[in-house]
Amino acid sequence: MNSHWQQQLVELSRFQPEMLRGICRGIEKESLRVAGDGVLAQTPHPEALGSALTHGSITTDYSESLMEFITPVSTGIEDTLQTLEDVHSFVYQHIGSERLWSASMPCIVAGDAGIPVARYGSSNVGRMKTVYRYGLGNRYGRLMQAIAGVHYNFSMPESYWPEAQKADGDEGPLKDYITSRYLGLIRNFHRWSWLLIYLFGASPAVCASFMRGRGEHHLEAFDAEGNSLHLPHATALRMGDLGYNSSAQKSLRACYNSLDNYIATLTQAILSPHPDYAAYKGKENGEYMQLNDSLLQIENEFYSTIRPKRPGSSGETPLTALHARGIEYVEIRCIDVSPFHPLGIDSAQIRLLDSFLLHCLTQPSPPCDEVQQDQQAANLSAVVNRGREPGLQLETPSGSRLLTDWAEELLGDITESAELLDGVHKTTEYSAALAEQQAKVRGDVELPSARVLREMREKGMPYYRFAMGYSNRWAEHFKERKLHPDAEQALVDESIASLKRQADIEAADSVSFEDYLAAYFDQYKALNHGE
Repeated sequence: MNSHWQQQLVELSRFQPEMLRGICRGIEKESLRVAGDGVLAQTPHPEALGSALTHGSITTDYSESLMEFITPVSTGIEDTLQTLEDVHSFVYQHIGSERLWSASMPCIVAGDAGIPVARYGSSNVGRMKTVYRYGLGNRYGRLMQAIAGVHYNFSMPESYWPEAQKADGDEGPLKDYITSRYLGLIRNFHRWSWLLIYLFGASPAVCASFMRGRGEHHLEAFDAEGNSLHLPHATALRMGDLGYNSSAQKSLRACYNSLDNYIATLTQAILSPHPDYAAYKGKENGEYMQLNDSLLQIENEFYSTIRPKRPGSSGETPLTALHARGIEYVEIRCIDVSPFHPLGIDSAQIRLLDSFLLHCLTQPSPPCDEVQQDQQAANLSAVVNRGREPGLQLETPSGSRLLTDWAEELLGDITESAELLDGVHKTTEYSAALAEQQAKVRGDVELPSARVLREMREKGMPYYRFAMGYSNRWAEHFKERKLHPDAEQALVDESIASLKRQADIEAADSVSFEDYLAAYFDQYKALNHGE
């Protein structure tokens, strides 16, 4: 499907091959810390790893035990993975006998009370991060927040945009042109993201402890002892009702046809009280139970497989930054942690992601309506829960299609992007990564979700022992790996510096927490009034 934008990109790359080599990426990879017996660690974030509030590479997400490793923006795939590997090696020097969990769905957990909420110190910004997490726990339960994933950040090189805008004959502000193209990418991503979940989903089963006390569910027992639950044809339970999902948000329809609509929808949700959350208005043990009683506390609470992003300045809301300066990159949030790779992701998967996202960017992307949004949600749910079911049909605007037929067609269309990237990088690795995915659709290569269940079955292992086995394997890998002295010293220095930055932030606070929150949320009110 050689579209106008695809042809345009081919022409630009012919005369400026270095342009496409400048695609930028970054990874945010989450991992639970677990004790040697596979139980969630209850220890605080190690001080030797610096401040979770201000460290540039090592932080925490929802739980004190849910670590998050962040790579800087880079144009080199191997550089990105090298950085991520260095961070893992460094962390293993400072967590004693603990392990980093090798999968997305959690280890053995003891209900909400057994999941410690992340702490970020006494500053206003630190307290806000912690209160937000208490709010998530009160609203959805803490168990949902013990799930890990890989977030993949993608952006086109800055040099691409003026050339593309000129070739399109667009004479408006460059930031508006960039934003409109990224919105097109996002709409196409929602149309086709089920393919990534099918190809890379690796969470078809869960530890039975994850569901204990949560009422009725649709999972089936995997073993006679009832230690594991699963769905026979599932791909990524993390992306379904068990994971980052919210019944309260089902009525929230974020529109990606324009940035103004997207911002207005989320702003209204942040400013509109929701009756289900009125019970958490007060304090518990002297601490706020949530940031507000609105449908969303802040925009990060809106769960989506992809987000438009723009870095903000200190104290600036993400929506304010988007409104002022437009979209800078997109964050892909539907990638499971693969237990079969030490980092949870590898270079071949990154090359496929780049080819897929380039395809989303360069193909026609008509506006989306509510009927299409419902179809996309239904397709996502079907692939999450039944993706490997023989004969599974998905919905398209022109009728139902076999998943495998549609997947083959999409991967065939992505060939253009993979070959273009091969050409500018003088390699065949992008096409090879694509060929591996085509083999999965044909059934010649096993899907990760199928491999998880097969290994559990063949080895007679419950889910937590399966994941613990890989956790131990990768722990030995990182402990034996030699960390370059320069890389180690840089991480030591950053850990020390981050503790000082946190102390400086705490010392500099000059307003009460209540006034800090009021000023923060005033930004949403300004957006709501079009300021």
